[in-house]
Amino acid sequence: MIEIRVNGKTLKVPEGVSVAAAIALSGHDRFRRSVAGQPRGPLCGIGVCFECRVTVDGEPHVRSCQLLCWPGMEVCTDD
Repeated sequence: MIEIRVNGKTLKVPEGVSVAAAIALSGHDRFRRSVAGQPRGPLCGIGVCFECRVTVDGEPHVRSCQLLCWPGMEVCTDD
């Protein structure tokens, strides 16, 4: 298990889990908002739809389904 932070909360997740899965494990189902303000979350799970974008260690618009967690990672959703 490794520790990451999701929206300021420490979360222990299995090593090798995607950021999208870690966010889901934290209880969040809204990852970002559309330009019209509608909540968005993972749709395709393979990086095509871009609906799972979050900020990781200060870098915005990271596709969370395509990135594996590392110890100490800081993840922020837009919701």
